[in-house]
Amino acid sequence: MTDLPAAAGVAEERVLVLDFGSQYAQLIARRVREAHVYCEIVRHDITAARLKELAPAGIILSGGPSSVYAENAPQCDPELFKLGIPVLGICYGMQLACQALGGEVQNASSREYGRAHCEVTDPTDLFDGVQTQTEVWMSHGDQVAAIAEDWEPLAKTSTCPFAAVRHKKLPVFGLQFHPEVTHTVEGKQVLTNFLQKVCKTSGLWRLADFADETIRQVRERVGDDRVICGLSGGVDSAVVAALLARAIGTQLSCILVDNGLLRKDEERAIVDEFTNHFKADLHVVKAEDLFLEQLAGVVDPQEKRRRIGKTFIDCFKAEADKIEGAKYLAQGTLYPDVIESGAAKDGPADTIKLHHNVGGLPEELGFELVEPLRDLFKDEVRQLGLQLDLPEEIVWRHPFPGPGLAVRCLGEVTKEKLAVLREADAIVVGEIKAAGLYRATSQAFAVLLPVQSVGVMGDSRTYDNTVAVRCVNTDDFMTADWSHLPHDLLARISTRIINEVKGVNRVVYDISSKPPATIEWE
Repeated sequence: MTDLPAAAGVAEERVLVLDFGSQYAQLIARRVREAHVYCEIVRHDITAARLKELAPAGIILSGGPSSVYAENAPQCDPELFKLGIPVLGICYGMQLACQALGGEVQNASSREYGRAHCEVTDPTDLFDGVQTQTEVWMSHGDQVAAIAEDWEPLAKTSTCPFAAVRHKKLPVFGLQFHPEVTHTVEGKQVLTNFLQKVCKTSGLWRLADFADETIRQVRERVGDDRVICGLSGGVDSAVVAALLARAIGTQLSCILVDNGLLRKDEERAIVDEFTNHFKADLHVVKAEDLFLEQLAGVVDPQEKRRRIGKTFIDCFKAEADKIEGAKYLAQGTLYPDVIESGAAKDGPADTIKLHHNVGGLPEELGFELVEPLRDLFKDEVRQLGLQLDLPEEIVWRHPFPGPGLAVRCLGEVTKEKLAVLREADAIVVGEIKAAGLYRATSQAFAVLLPVQSVGVMGDSRTYDNTVAVRCVNTDDFMTADWSHLPHDLLARISTRIINEVKGVNRVVYDISSKPPATIEWE
């Protein structure tokens, strides 16, 4: 299989983030793109020669969990500082830059984790337009203890005399704090100053241009052939399908495998949108009985996933074989998938997760792969969906696991239990939407537990199921905090589920954060 190349023109003006293992590397890239400059993440040990070849407008060295003086600590090619390309080191990245250019890094006598008061001593370059007294987010145990005479300080905190520095001869800057996080009040201004005043970028990155160029490339590559796209109900596959529908119209065939594990009314919503609005050739595979047969008696979460994945492949392949002239398979791969799978040419070397095709579709299906969203982050995909006239209900839909309700139905999955879960889930989501909090939360759903408890309904004793309500807030889904929903909203959800969903007499609210818990229960 081959990938659809990144849209031409996207990378004409770009900034590269060297990733030293920071949990914020992707956030840095997103913040740069928000300033309308295209940004990519690359491996920390990329050579200076390769950087010169790529010719970015600027380079950002990310933070990281290591100490620069520790054995096997990740290093950058020191020659990159001599390329004349502006460099901004953040936290660990600042320490590397200062160490490479004559400074001294030591374990801080007073570690800083969290908000800190920062005093700007030089309001030029990075700090143009920034308040002299500002609040920043620190997260470090080491810090720059001394700088060489070629450096000058720009800002300080009560425990960090070099909170920001600038090299006098080279276009190299350092920040001990994290400008990319929202807790740094004027971090966006600091990053924008680096991009505009130091890197001299013009800010031409626009999603609309990306869409137009990608549509042109798809038409050119596909020609008169047919493209197959698997629909899952999620925003990624929906935006891919909408983009392809705009690009090639009737040459697109979509396949929706109804595995009986979808949310309430989800199949109907997908059918309405892609047959009525986009006029797509939509194939719906009714396979609920087959999936339930495969799941009978299975309680292990991983075995559930394995069986669902295999059955999905079999169903998808059987339907795809019926579509004449199909040469390409479209997939909703996003930029984080490319980074974390190690699939990017210059990207981070460590594979965080295996790269997977739509529903785990194997290469032996024989299609060429089209991945028109592989350069975008999730928030950019949502914006693109709105530009392509997808309804907000689809664009802002909360993430849904590939195995569907099967991993929210703990224990054995049955048609009866799925019916209970589906109704309870619809009440949870419906009430959160009615309260105007759906967009303010990241993921909300119900979980049916394999736990029965005693209850009283009317004058009768019951011994029925327990439903757990899960609602979280997160920026990146790597970490998450439970949503502090209003008590009256939780009360309405509980009352409605117990009164309206037969077989449930107890509702609990999950107040676990990630880590140590995961967002999904299985």
